[in-house]
Amino acid sequence: MINKAFFEYANEVAEDRGIDVTDVYESFKKGLMNSFKKEFGHSSCEVVIDPDHHEISMYSVHVVVAAYSEELEEGAMAEMLLEDAKKIKSTYKVGDIVKQAINIKEFNRTLAAATKSVFTQGNRTRQREVAYDYFKELENEMVRGTVTNIKENYVMIDLGRGVVTSIPKSELLPNDNPQLGDPINVYIRKVEMTTKEPKVSVSRTDRALVTRLMENYIPEIKSGVIEIKGIARDPGDRSKIALYSNDPHVDAIGSCVGEGGSRIREIVNALGGEKVDLYKWSEVPEELISNSLQPANVTKVLSVDVKNKSSVVVVPNEHLSLAIGKSGQNVRLAVQSCGWKIDIMSVSEAYEKGFLI
Repeated sequence: MINKAFFEYANEVAEDRGIDVTDVYESFKKGLMNSFKKEFGHSSCEVVIDPDHHEISMYSVHVVVAAYSEELEEGAMAEMLLEDAKKIKSTYKVGDIVKQAINIKEFNRTLAAATKSVFTQGNRTRQREVAYDYFKELENEMVRGTVTNIKENYVMIDLGRGVVTSIPKSELLPNDNPQLGDPINVYIRKVEMTTKEPKVSVSRTDRALVTRLMENYIPEIKSGVIEIKGIARDPGDRSKIALYSNDPHVDAIGSCVGEGGSRIREIVNALGGEKVDLYKWSEVPEELISNSLQPANVTKVLSVDVKNKSSVVVVPNEHLSLAIGKSGQNVRLAVQSCGWKIDIMSVSEAYEKGFLI
């Protein structure tokens, strides 16, 4: 049967659902074979789809036997008695395979509907599988979606490939104010297959989102010239990032800030105004700890305990509140990003306790 319209439709379905056109053909084959079984009582048939000639062929398949078997195993080929086979072609003998063309157009409406149902369901199943495989590869990565619905406790986001996910308000940033149709960057935490579609769990509060944004906007990080050695985050408020350059000719901080602050501004905007502090990583503990407390100045780093990774830091009196930060934020993010415990005291306190002479 020549059916150019079917092949055009198959290509449209494949493109629309992001699947290979051969998967559409396989779904259609399965539908035809199910309909064949309902019509003839067995599934011993062959379907040939030839896209080059826009042709679909179907055949019943029998093995020639001297006498019928008492019971056919599941999936076994249907049988045809030798005397019946010889009516078709006199040279047939036991063990030969008889293939007879089936006129697909003769299938009644019920069978046609069944074929269409299996075909449609098969395509949906394959679409889900393809979408799952695609997003599973993107687990722990950042993707860009589109806001499609806004509810009281969550926001719906279209991720493409037929997958729509919801992000709880708790996983949005405090400054986020998504509107319908807005593009939005999200971090994929987990992808699971369900009976309906892949379940993609996303977040904007995960600190890894900042890492992915840095990779996206700063080529030197994407290429590995600059490494993110440590990162800490209060989502929506502030992130603190330790950077290291593997090339002595590349300034890690300057490259990430960009000309006129262009690069870091893109990242801050993508994070809804969240501040991003950058500092230089060092293998020398005193330098690393001192750098981590920026923008506060450090007078001296004392009592460096390498085994327990703890230290005492002295800062100018006027920088004590800056070093600690509001509600202890600056020192907390410094500790989390550099990996060292830091006790802070002012110069005055250090003299009083004998740390400075």
